[in-house]
Amino acid sequence: MTKVAVNLTAGNESVNEPWIWRLSREFNVRVNIIRASVDADYGFMQIELDGEVEDVQRATAWLMTTGMHVEAQSRAVGA
Repeated sequence: MTKVAVNLTAGNESVNEPWIWRLSREFNVRVNIIRASVDADYGFMQIELDGEVEDVQRATAWLMTTGMHVEAQSRAVGA
């Protein structure tokens, strides 16, 4: 299992999309929202993705295709 902390920044074109819902539905990862500030035209969210290494990598790679700014903050690998 691995856990990755990720910062997401969304502009006007991305802020209204259901990114967290899609992560939880389409990828086998647990999403924990650490901090968030979202309004009509800008959003910032700090999340943790928790799951198998391959699933977290796929989820992170997909996030990078959404048009949001994606920045990995930390990674922890457990047994």
